[in-house]
Amino acid sequence: GIIGVLVILCVVVALATDKFLTPSNIISVLRQISINTYIALGMTLIIILGHIDLAVGAIVAMSGTLTVGFVVNQGLPIGVAIAAGIIIGVVAGLIDGMVVSKFRVPAFIITMAMMNVCNGIAYVYSGGQSTRITDKFFIAIGTGYLFNIIPLPVVYMVILIIVFSFLLSKTKFGTYVYAIGGNREAARLSGVPIKKVEIIVFTLSGALAAFAGLVLASRMYSGQPSVGSGYEMDAIAACVLGGTSMAGGRGRISGTVFGAMVIGIISNGLNLIGVSSYWQLIVKGLIIACAVVLDSQKGNLALLRKKK
Repeated sequence: GIIGVLVILCVVVALATDKFLTPSNIISVLRQISINTYIALGMTLIIILGHIDLAVGAIVAMSGTLTVGFVVNQGLPIGVAIAAGIIIGVVAGLIDGMVVSKFRVPAFIITMAMMNVCNGIAYVYSGGQSTRITDKFFIAIGTGYLFNIIPLPVVYMVILIIVFSFLLSKTKFGTYVYAIGGNREAARLSGVPIKKVEIIVFTLSGALAAFAGLVLASRMYSGQPSVGSGYEMDAIAACVLGGTSMAGGRGRISGTVFGAMVIGIISNGLNLIGVSSYWQLIVKGLIIACAVVLDSQKGNLALLRKKK
């Protein structure tokens, strides 16, 4: 279904503007969706578990801001600063996972709290100001090309898609994730290490959000504390559009990738047509609402079929 939507969307946008199918714009779309895809990969695992992570956008901003600040203000070597920025995101995800698994606090609540903490850290550290960086190596992370053709953010995206597709579909860990999301009590009785899996999944989500923040800061030549706003919503939209059930237990990485492409093409198409970014927020919100309604109706139809 999502592939059909993607094809129709491409045709409509291509008819609306002749700039859409140009090679430069296609590369631009792929580069734009890469950040959302990094985050959405982790969000897919979390939603399949039956949880939600609202902190990822704030982790993007915090990681990017602190990494750039470590280089520019503290004078740390690039490698150390990058490692520190990623580790900070990992720690944020780890804390979320530990609180959710050990204290059974709803993920919605603890990740909303972590969102405020991460945003606060980014603003306090930077004083609310963007920090510009000119280091060529750092800038190349997000703006470089492979063979002078493929943007490096797209290369990272492809690698991560392959890794997480394998992790979710070909490993015992992936089986555990589906089992917990499908029926938590049955998974517990079957000996699935629920707490361990939840902690790992939230930690992975934090790491991916931190990596997204690093690449985004590199692309913008600066660390900006306000940059992550709304990224969690785009990631959730990509997952839901791709068929990941908000009730847990169902979803695929391939679906999430197509969902991210739909979100990216909508934004790109509306930009090319000249539609205001404010209207784009309305369109994205309606898309998420429709996707959730369709998801719930699919569940109801499945129950009716079982009863028959």
